[in-house]
Amino acid sequence: MAGPLVFALPGNDLAAGRLARALGGEVGALTVHEFPDGETYVRVDTSPTARDVVIVATLRHPNAVLPSLVFLADALRDLGAARVGLVAPYLAYMRQDTRFRPGEAITSRSFAALVARSVQWLVTVDPHLHRFASLSELYAIPTQGVHAAADLGAWIAANVTSPFVIGPDAESRQWVDGIAAAAHAPSTVLVKTRRGDTDVVESIPNIDDRRSCTPVLVDDIISTGRTMIAAIGHLREQGAAAPVCVAVHAVFAGESYSDLARSGASQIVTTNSIVHASNLIDVIPSIAAAVRRQLATFTESTAPGAVRPPPPT
Repeated sequence: MAGPLVFALPGNDLAAGRLARALGGEVGALTVHEFPDGETYVRVDTSPTARDVVIVATLRHPNAVLPSLVFLADALRDLGAARVGLVAPYLAYMRQDTRFRPGEAITSRSFAALVARSVQWLVTVDPHLHRFASLSELYAIPTQGVHAAADLGAWIAANVTSPFVIGPDAESRQWVDGIAAAAHAPSTVLVKTRRGDTDVVESIPNIDDRRSCTPVLVDDIISTGRTMIAAIGHLREQGAAAPVCVAVHAVFAGESYSDLARSGASQIVTTNSIVHASNLIDVIPSIAAAVRRQLATFTESTAPGAVRPPPPT
């Protein structure tokens, strides 16, 4: 059986090419164009008929990407694709997972419904789950979240001398411990101290017994960088060495990357879930393994006598 046909939305060509090679598939030709009035044009230039198709689209700027994603998935189904799945290494719209104020849209649910109507399965990397235990609570299609802890830990073990892993909060303890185990390193997490209804300060526990170690600040997302910048300040106050900052998703809003670089970090390292100059940790092999599992699951479910998952509606 031929490997899957992999289409890259703009900006995802490198990841799509590597994923196609890992899966024994091929990269499909695709034309995406924006008209002067802002409308999106999509043309599929490689026939997807009877093929398993994978769309690769990291969702760093989801409002710009969503029309292309929906139009492409719709076109692929119209053109006879057997199944259409989405690899979104960074999955957007995970923040608003409840109604914090009256009248607010719960955008995580709305976005999940839009995606689930377009594709039949989803693979992502370390989705920012907070009030949901798993993606299955949001998405009405098979989903898999790739865990990057082992990849982060392996990079730390290979590149940092005497690492001491520090996570962003108590809720991250299990994730941080996984990274530390892979890095063969001790770990701790930042401590939140509430001084008022809206005044919360994060600090690092006393590290006197770890002063000879290299601090490694880890987080799933660096967006504004404020948490890491504050942590660097606390570390330097305790006389610690300049820390290494490691994250899964390089969102880096505004000038946050420059701000973090100036704050005293010795190095800033991220995975390639979002293309950025800081990418040093490769998660494509882990993504490929997850995609293989999705494709195998669908193959088994469509064997004679099996109940085939319904197409998107």
